[in-house]
Amino acid sequence: MHSMMRHTTRRLGRPSLLGRAVGLALLVGAALPAGAQERQRDESFRWSGRATDGQWIFIRNLNGGVRVEQGSGDRIEVRAIKTWRRGDPAMVQIETRPYGEGGRNVVVCALWGDDSVCSEREYRNRSRDRGSRNNDVGVEFIVSVPRGVNVRAETVNGNVDVRGATEEVRANSVNGNVTASSTGGPVSAQAVNGNVYARMARMRLDNDMTYSTVNGNVVVEFSGEIDAELEMSTVNGGFETNFPLTLRGRLNPRHIRTTLGRGGPGLKLTTVNGNVELRKN
Repeated sequence: MHSMMRHTTRRLGRPSLLGRAVGLALLVGAALPAGAQERQRDESFRWSGRATDGQWIFIRNLNGGVRVEQGSGDRIEVRAIKTWRRGDPAMVQIETRPYGEGGRNVVVCALWGDDSVCSEREYRNRSRDRGSRNNDVGVEFIVSVPRGVNVRAETVNGNVDVRGATEEVRANSVNGNVTASSTGGPVSAQAVNGNVYARMARMRLDNDMTYSTVNGNVVVEFSGEIDAELEMSTVNGGFETNFPLTLRGRLNPRHIRTTLGRGGPGLKLTTVNGNVELRKN
């Protein structure tokens, strides 16, 4: 049996995605109890480098968010803001390293401890005091990228917010919301405890793509048509889409598989506790 589904089994609520964020006890930006000491700030780290078309900027963080904004001119600009109440900011170092052919790409890391390791392939923080009550240092990255630069941003505890990119974007967080958009693409985004919102101007599916979280909503938005094998799944939540879907067989309220357009690579949207939405703008 064939059926057409332009709007899904259940509609999501109207509040914004970030407005329905999963409650997280993050180290950065937490509300202060009455009488608590205010967080101190160190904004001394700044890095700037000339951008080239096709270059990657890779930001890796442990405690704190990553925000990427559209820049002007031909330079990548990176700021790191340390905040703390009890910790020692000197124990957290910010490093930049080249990688890739000719060293044209750059990885920027926040490192907790002298024995920490960071590269484009590996990120380990080794500090005896990391995570203790005496070490509450957090780092927020603010990155400005011009046109033509690919962006990869990830953190463990914090939000990742990438806006204004023109090329490929990869964004990840363990405990935090992930918002990733590009006027080009493709865009990939994953979280564990947090909402995922991804938006791109065009679909360029050369490989399978997955947008996922465990506790949170997944919303993916495209301009134009999509040729892909679509899979959407949730355990505790519902679906919504304004793409025309042809479903075969009995409708499963927790798992949908269908072909979009002419088919192609896999496009997977999945969560456990949350809603799943595929939008065409």
